[in-house]
Amino acid sequence: MGRRSVHPPSPQGAVPGRFRVVLLPLAMAAAVAGCVAPNLPRLPAQVPSAWQHAPTGAGAVAAPDLRGWWKAFNDPDLDRLVEQALVDNLGVRQAALRIGAARSLDKHTYSTYLPQLGFRTFAEPAPDNSASYFQFGFDSKWEFGFFGRAESHARVTAGELGITESEAQSARVSVVAEVVKTYVELRGAQQRLHLMEQAASLARDKVDLTATRERLRLASENELARARAAQAAAEAALHEPRLAIARSRQQLAVLLGRDRLADDFVAERAPPRLGGLRIDSAPADLLRTRPEIRRAESEVLKAAGELGLAEADLYPRLGIGGSLTYAARVIGHTRLSDADGIVTFGPAIDIPLFDWGARLAVVDARDAALSASVLAYRQAVLDGIAEAETALAALEQQGQRAAKLASGVTGLEGSAESTATLTRLGLADGFDRVAASDALLQARLELSQAEQERSIAFVALYKSLGGAPLPPHDPAATAKGEP
Repeated sequence: MGRRSVHPPSPQGAVPGRFRVVLLPLAMAAAVAGCVAPNLPRLPAQVPSAWQHAPTGAGAVAAPDLRGWWKAFNDPDLDRLVEQALVDNLGVRQAALRIGAARSLDKHTYSTYLPQLGFRTFAEPAPDNSASYFQFGFDSKWEFGFFGRAESHARVTAGELGITESEAQSARVSVVAEVVKTYVELRGAQQRLHLMEQAASLARDKVDLTATRERLRLASENELARARAAQAAAEAALHEPRLAIARSRQQLAVLLGRDRLADDFVAERAPPRLGGLRIDSAPADLLRTRPEIRRAESEVLKAAGELGLAEADLYPRLGIGGSLTYAARVIGHTRLSDADGIVTFGPAIDIPLFDWGARLAVVDARDAALSASVLAYRQAVLDGIAEAETALAALEQQGQRAAKLASGVTGLEGSAESTATLTRLGLADGFDRVAASDALLQARLELSQAEQERSIAFVALYKSLGGAPLPPHDPAATAKGEP
């Protein structure tokens, strides 16, 4: 403390000490230059060459782009809702902030293995308690990151960034799917309410007709009672679509980051309709678009980095360190001068010797975690394929069901028109007209439900495929060649 270090002159032909301390870590660096992080495991694709349940048909059209698949509904209100949700949804905004945090850390991954410089101050008494010194100075250290430590550290941060990015894209996929699904349910509930109000009106007409017949002694009181009960049931059933409308509007408000929607924000419209579809993408595209698979891939990268760090901990940490310390006497007396400084410089070596096998246990644990992450990746691929195949099958079946019901509605529309004509000509009574109209309304209700379920199956399909817009101005996505 406060003393200058004086080195004796070197013998003739010997390397000076100040050069030895520099050459030693350089020689060790050359010796370990070939030590790198362990190789990344190979991730099997495990995807079939084609979809088993892809829709077919001569009238099919190409599937919409994964980044704008909801536009297949050709509904401006829906487009506006999706765009607004991608901006205002609180989950998407949280995910964007997490991406920014992860990228800040990833950007400085190698900063740990660059020269570090710090300033410090502290007070310390002389060994004989004769004086007190205030010390301040600079410390520097440069850890080389040998034995794969730097590369493994980079893998960990890159894996964490990939996990964060996949979570953000998963949030966008879920938000888009939920907005479209909720919108479809809202429109379907509005249409059901309209049809069921017509059914309730027909039930009232039937009550009036039955009451007239009962006064004319052409119907019994029991028939009138049954007609009134049917009317009450039809009017009571109106609560279901009204509740569905209120629930859907509230869900849309939450998805848009609001507490409620304005009354005119989603005006009543006809439900969106889909045309014929086929899937042009291959199952292998899931490896690129499905966030769950990309997250599993990033988990493997992170686990490989953690294994590399555990293996690097079995070897010495090598670097160069130095300091410049200046001491000034505050109080007391000593034979030293009132102020003095000292410079130190040399290799920084931290060699693990004996720890009862703790570091080897960490290596074994990290190796097992890496193997588990590879299996989790394989599981994510299988789950993605299964979900997409199930959604494809559901979409195909719901399409066939809707087509059959539409054919039935067409037939009942002709029957209702014929009955109405006969009623005007006096060849049929009001009961025939009510019965034909009620049958047509029930068929239309069933068709409306089938078309809604087909649209929801379409949403489920593109959610399983990872369909959603990428974040705007995403440099990571650009670097990965995303469309």
